[in-house]
Amino acid sequence: MTVTLDRSVEEFIGAPRQMFINGQWSQAASGKTFDTPNPATGETLARVAEGDAEDINRAVKAARKAFEEGPWSRMTPSERGRIIWRIGDLILAHTDELAQLESLDNGKPFVIARAADVPLAADLFHYMAGWATKIEGNTINISVPYMPGANFHSYTLREPVGVVGQIIPWNFPLLMAAWKLGPALAAGNCVVLKPAEQTPLSALKLAELIAEAGVPEGVVNVVTGFGETAGAALAAHDDVDKVAFTGSTEVGKLIVAAAAGNLKKVTLELGGKSPNIVFDDADPAAIEGAASAIFFNHGQCCVAGSRLFVQQSRFDEVVDGVAEIAKSIKLGSGLDEGTQMGPLVSDEQFRRVTGYLESGKEDGATAVTGGGRFGDRGYFVEPTVLTNTHPSMKIVREEIFGPVVVAAPFSDLDEIAAAANDTEYGLGAGIWTKDISKAHALAKKIRAGTVWINCYNVFDASLPFGGYKQSGWGREMGHEALEAYAEVKAVTAQL
Repeated sequence: MTVTLDRSVEEFIGAPRQMFINGQWSQAASGKTFDTPNPATGETLARVAEGDAEDINRAVKAARKAFEEGPWSRMTPSERGRIIWRIGDLILAHTDELAQLESLDNGKPFVIARAADVPLAADLFHYMAGWATKIEGNTINISVPYMPGANFHSYTLREPVGVVGQIIPWNFPLLMAAWKLGPALAAGNCVVLKPAEQTPLSALKLAELIAEAGVPEGVVNVVTGFGETAGAALAAHDDVDKVAFTGSTEVGKLIVAAAAGNLKKVTLELGGKSPNIVFDDADPAAIEGAASAIFFNHGQCCVAGSRLFVQQSRFDEVVDGVAEIAKSIKLGSGLDEGTQMGPLVSDEQFRRVTGYLESGKEDGATAVTGGGRFGDRGYFVEPTVLTNTHPSMKIVREEIFGPVVVAAPFSDLDEIAAAANDTEYGLGAGIWTKDISKAHALAKKIRAGTVWINCYNVFDASLPFGGYKQSGWGREMGHEALEAYAEVKAVTAQL
């Protein structure tokens, strides 16, 4: 049985979608459009305005004017907080509509988008709404030893950065928009948001809700288009004070280079090749946890537990258990009831993942289950478990971003700490053991921004999220996220 689309969703995808600049819907300056496909079928889902540098320039000008002259910066923190809270309420009021758009555009099951992506996005806005009134400075008693007897009053202010460019990925389109917009707005900034070209629809719907919530014109602008044109122009724009990017490490390095022109602030949430470690004393639930760690969201998750390490005595049991779960996963359209895993997001991603599978086979890896395409329509890949791997293989070292896990045995704690850290990434890690002392000892050794113990993929608006090494700069969520969207000013008066 297939989920019946809301009439509002049918109308939304049935009309050409425009970009949102200065509170108005408009075509691209060039008049160009592009098609966003349904990844379950490969057919066109909707037509969207194709923005480029000129549209980015218009959006940045609108954001600058709103920041310098508009009511947003003049509102009290309490007023801003109430508006941000209202965005969260409106997201919840449109839960089914947003979940259907997310499922159609990204491929993820509707039931998962409805249960996780949409409420988590709303919760992020609700959480950040409360921080709008809690961004504070300090008073500091200074000494100034070269001015004996002088008396000073010194304090700090935390002020918004200004105009922020935000570029989000296609794996959690609505949720990533919330992660970016929430702290930026709470801190008083104005934003130009560039959603991924593969999944622009939920960001455009969110723009409608942002306007309905009462966010003034120009404070949030959404420009749809491609990374190499609109995204590059946003990262390089001289009137953008900060750029925040979530995506691949490769593109993150391009963002850094583009931002160098005016030395704008940069935060990056990038790739991962996360270790998931199962000790021989782990509860049997670790098998299901290991499967969820890699197959959640089709493996299209930067923190996916894509390197499974199992202590030698439990290796066959855990690998066979994860393989059995993989075989049982029901693949299909995200709108089909009972679907547990949808398609990959695009033909490009499908070719990337299947290319890695071919590389693994050529290098001698063994597919315990999966290893290829599923069906003959859409961008479906079988959930795959690979063994007989070596640390030098591409499938072990590089981020695949699909439902593919490589499994290897280990002997002791010191050995596994070194193996877990043998990667250029440092985003997440999982540890499964009944020995809590051992778990905490290993957690300290692992160089990653998030470590889960006897769980995986646990996210909350109050928990900071980000990576070590080439997994990025800065943190999303939690009060730490606000630091990336504020400047600190020191003020000193002689009394």
